[in-house]
Amino acid sequence: MQKIIKFLKEVVVEFKNITWPKKETLIQLTIVVISISIIISLILGGFDYLFTISFAFLNKISK
Repeated sequence: MQKIIKFLKEVVVEFKNITWPKKETLIQLTIVVISISIIISLILGGFDYLFTISFAFLNKISK
């Protein structure tokens, strides 16, 4: 039981050392993450579309 209490006290001390980002920084970083996610999804979707068209074309040729 002592180990658990010691652990929880250490957790409280560590939480006091955390420096949380400001609201503006948090908003900017969130926008960056969402933007990069959208860009990567568009790139992957484009490749998926190209591969789908390519395989359909190859399938059409082989028949």
